[in-house]
Amino acid sequence: MLIIIVFVLLSSMIHVEAKSLYLDLMKKCLINSIYQDKSTYWPGHALVQAGYQQADREVGLDWPSVAHTMIGRKRLDNVQFCLEDVLKNNIPGDVIETGVWRGGATIFMRAILKEHGNTNKKVWVADSFEGLPAPKPELYPADAPSQLHTYKELVVSLEEVQANFERYGLLDNQVKFLKGWFCDTLPTAPIKKLSLMRLDGDLYESTMDALVNLYPKLSVGGYVIIDDYGAIEFCAQAVHDFRKKYGITDKLQKVDHSAVYWKRTK
Repeated sequence: MLIIIVFVLLSSMIHVEAKSLYLDLMKKCLINSIYQDKSTYWPGHALVQAGYQQADREVGLDWPSVAHTMIGRKRLDNVQFCLEDVLKNNIPGDVIETGVWRGGATIFMRAILKEHGNTNKKVWVADSFEGLPAPKPELYPADAPSQLHTYKELVVSLEEVQANFERYGLLDNQVKFLKGWFCDTLPTAPIKKLSLMRLDGDLYESTMDALVNLYPKLSVGGYVIIDDYGAIEFCAQAVHDFRKKYGITDKLQKVDHSAVYWKRTK
């Protein structure tokens, strides 16, 4: 009997360690701290090529030339924390990222679900797959200074993102793609309920479109992550305006220099 108990305990410990190693390796691969690709920096308004900088990559301060995400290790840790808390507490609903670039954060979401044996939650991958929209200053004055729509580095096709999922063995029927501008796709998206929504649309317009159309579907106990809150002023303004309009007082918690998140409590 004692031998059986010891065997069960050892098996459990090995499984936990294997899970930890798998997700840790996923993070390293997604930010490419493995092969350390060159960075495309954005100092001021100029894009320049530079060598790999570990400290910058860890906190998402560069635009990688090859890596599948630019959000860095800390923000991937935050995705893991939020999603594992949702799974632990059986919070109903799918997960979504709006604005996915090369797909890294959503690939990681799918990896977490697979590691935990979850077969119910879908991962929604929402993007224009054509870069960012041009500002509409007549409707969203806050976006007027933005030039993000001019950066070809932000244009990643649907086919490329699907191929990236496939490289990790994570392209399956739990992954759903929403192609198009958020103002067109999100109002009619066939999503019944969400437990995690990660917004990375940069603009006031994109952030507000996601909040207005998706937040009503977020379960109590679920999470909202705003990627660009600390980096782009008009993104933060959209968050403030939305929270004020709908009386949301859940505490904003800092992830790093850029991202924040909150847990829906009511």
